[in-house]
Amino acid sequence: MTFAPHGKHLIAGQWVATSAQFKSEPAHGSPHAFCVGTPDLVDEACKQAEEAFWSFGASSREDRARFLDTIAEEIEKRAEAITEIGTRETGLPEARLNGERSRTTGQLKLFAAHIRSGAHLDIRKDEALPDRQPLPRPELRMMQRPIGPVAVFGASNFPLAFSTAGGDTAAALAAGCPVVVKGHSAHPGTGEIIAEAVHAALKSCGIHPGVFSLIQGGKRDVGQALVQHPLIKAVGFTGSLVGGRALFDLCAARPEPIPFFGELGSVNPMFVLPEALAARGAEIGTGWAGSLIMGAGQFCTNPGITVVTKGAQGDALVTAAKAALEAAAPQTMLTEGIASAYREGKARFDGCAGVSALLTTDSKERSALPNLYETELDTFLGNHSLGEEVFGPLGLVVRVSGLEDMLHLAKTLEGQLTATLHMDSGDRDAAKFLLPVLERKAGRVLANGFPTGVEVCDAMVHGGPYPASTNFGATSVGTLSIRRFLRPVCYQNIPEGVLPADFA
Repeated sequence: MTFAPHGKHLIAGQWVATSAQFKSEPAHGSPHAFCVGTPDLVDEACKQAEEAFWSFGASSREDRARFLDTIAEEIEKRAEAITEIGTRETGLPEARLNGERSRTTGQLKLFAAHIRSGAHLDIRKDEALPDRQPLPRPELRMMQRPIGPVAVFGASNFPLAFSTAGGDTAAALAAGCPVVVKGHSAHPGTGEIIAEAVHAALKSCGIHPGVFSLIQGGKRDVGQALVQHPLIKAVGFTGSLVGGRALFDLCAARPEPIPFFGELGSVNPMFVLPEALAARGAEIGTGWAGSLIMGAGQFCTNPGITVVTKGAQGDALVTAAKAALEAAAPQTMLTEGIASAYREGKARFDGCAGVSALLTTDSKERSALPNLYETELDTFLGNHSLGEEVFGPLGLVVRVSGLEDMLHLAKTLEGQLTATLHMDSGDRDAAKFLLPVLERKAGRVLANGFPTGVEVCDAMVHGGPYPASTNFGATSVGTLSIRRFLRPVCYQNIPEGVLPADFA
């Protein structure tokens, strides 16, 4: 099934064209023309979102849950067309797009179930104590309430799960917050067809059309207008450190500062402990290589650094990783810009003193081949750029003398999305030695696994200290992510019948 995009923006239930256009840059197939967003469209979408908030924010949990379930159903109705346009635009394989679509609909349904249960409300009550001395206590109730319209920026590397109707949008809608999406220009056709699914769900459920808008394209002025609009109360973002930090600073500089929930990247270090290294070092090396090249390395949880001791056992891990990477075929990257940035990242390693190239390849145009480098602790500690993310299948081995070196390295790390311990039963004391540092540095700590692949569930944390994310207390995956778009309100001596219905 071929999907032919019309290239318009969805503004509060209306498909709107603008005079300026941009062309998509698909991995294969013909490009399509899309209208370019403007600050005026941002203003209209935000005003409509604010108007919709008065009804949507006060709507029942069941009504919002039904809306989320309906969006999922409408997406599945378009499954074939979504996969077709998604593979054309991104170069991702069909199986990956199908899996990501299932994740997208799954998290919509998960949030529907979550709000039906009322678990997000965190309802608390302190009974009145009229006879308490020296002062009586009033009746106090507390509940989480939606904050208002939310801006969401689509991600380049997840055209479904972190974009138009992805996790940020699902969490905000579940909370009762209208959403204005700034679509990513890497996959505008995919964004459009998902917006059509949301539009159909809005009409089917009889919800105010201002609850959802999609604005395509546009230069920096569109993104700036969105995060600085006075009616926007929070921003969800997945992308680069440079772009995210610029938007974060704009949010902080507003007359009314608002939270910017940015997920900005990570090198996701792995620490291979001695017993595990001796027992299965080669197996770990092969597994690391597989994680490193998954999706051409275009995951924010890509494990770019492995810390391993010097000596023959460490050599076995490195040799196995190199062999697996040498056998890897070229993969298509999401955009020409990402492919260019990957080549620039590789060049940074090639010209670095104290860094040895174990496997160096020549990636052409939009394709990527893996690269592997090795250095020692002192070089790593003395060169900050070695700890910066390279978005693609590039790995760095840091060789250390022992556990104390691992601890020293861990303490110098910036914030990470993940940190991994490869350990056997004899490594438990070593793991306990490292864990207090790693849990301070990362939002998710793994044992004997690889961080690529983020489960969407209640206990997941996808976030971490800066620069992994801009808010260390938040997650962009899992049911806890709804808390980003809620705030606590205390009701003092408000009588029954006046209180919000969720207190019943």
